[in-house]
Amino acid sequence: MATLQEMADQLAEDVLAAEEELGDDRFYEKVAKVIMAASPTFQEAYITSVRVRLAERRGREFLQKALAAKRGEIEDEPEAPVDFGGMGH
Repeated sequence: MATLQEMADQLAEDVLAAEEELGDDRFYEKVAKVIMAASPTFQEAYITSVRVRLAERRGREFLQKALAAKRGEIEDEPEAPVDFGGMGH
C-alpha cells in the first residue's frame, strides 16, 4: 500500500486535473471537506499537495511569461507579486 503522502499527492493530482472538466477551480476545497470528515491527517497531506502543485503551476506560468517577454512574443514583462514577509508555505 502506498504511503499517506503518496496517496494524498495522487488524489491532489487527479482532483486538479478534473477541475477544468468540472468547471470549478475550487473543487479541491470540496474534496478537502469530504476528506476532513474521515481523516484530518490525510486531509492535511492532501491540501499540502494541492497547494504545492498550485504554487508550482503559478511559478511555471511566470517563467513562461518572462521568457515570452524576453523573446518579444508578448509586450509586457510579468511582475512578481509583493513579498508579504514569508506568508504561505
